[in-house]
Amino acid sequence: MDELHKLITLALHEDVGRGDITTEAIYSGSELAKAEFVAKEDGIIAGIQVAKHVFSEVDESIRFDPVVKDGARVQRGDIIATVSGPAGSLLTAERTVLNFMQRMSGIATKSRLFADAISHTKAKVLDTRKTIPGHRFTDKWAVKLGGGENHRIGLYDRYLIKENHISVAGSIQAAIENCVAHRKSNKLSAQIEIEVTSLEELRTALEFSDVDYIMLDNMSVELMKEAVSITAGRCKLEASGNVNLETIAAIAETGVDFISVGALTHSVKALDISLLFR
Repeated sequence: MDELHKLITLALHEDVGRGDITTEAIYSGSELAKAEFVAKEDGIIAGIQVAKHVFSEVDESIRFDPVVKDGARVQRGDIIATVSGPAGSLLTAERTVLNFMQRMSGIATKSRLFADAISHTKAKVLDTRKTIPGHRFTDKWAVKLGGGENHRIGLYDRYLIKENHISVAGSIQAAIENCVAHRKSNKLSAQIEIEVTSLEELRTALEFSDVDYIMLDNMSVELMKEAVSITAGRCKLEASGNVNLETIAAIAETGVDFISVGALTHSVKALDISLLFR
């Protein structure tokens, strides 16, 4: 949870700064309050555990009681959690908690929509690195809570050879061989994935047993079906490029193993949640 602690510390620092002057002006220091987190629309809740940590960071005397668990489906009007403690502390923590919960719940809600759309197939929905800088840990956590799966976390945990890498290396063959050599010399266990844009490139990549995943970039459904047939299970196939809720089912039905969706995190709509004092 080190990454989460650093993120919460930064979030509170940017919001509270030298102090919550409005609360300091109004709050005498003795008032106690109770409040409820209420869903203002249907969706999947994420960020319960994050909220708990934020409140604890602001004031350890705050009591936070979740009514639902992370990953639960809620309807408009449902109570998500209750919180009680010093009124000033609740007011200071309010916006930071809601910022985390609303974004994470929006990501989880969208992830569930995509996962449900292909639940009749073997394919799994993957996220990407198109996350808010600094928030990758919570963005990807929310994807999992919504029923999606995480692709690589960063540049360090999987080799992913893309078009620009191939241009620099000079060829698909050279790019793969360089990654294999790098992995061996550095005694790494990271898997190797390569992006291809044609069936010819796919056949070239399949010549290398060290390739674990092949990404089919912006291929038509018809080409993806051919790619699945050509690959015949020799490695995992990931479909990528302009995937949306209208197209994802047809893509999954081609037989690919994974479908990456940048929209899960790069342009998500926050779920509307309110903190109401009683």
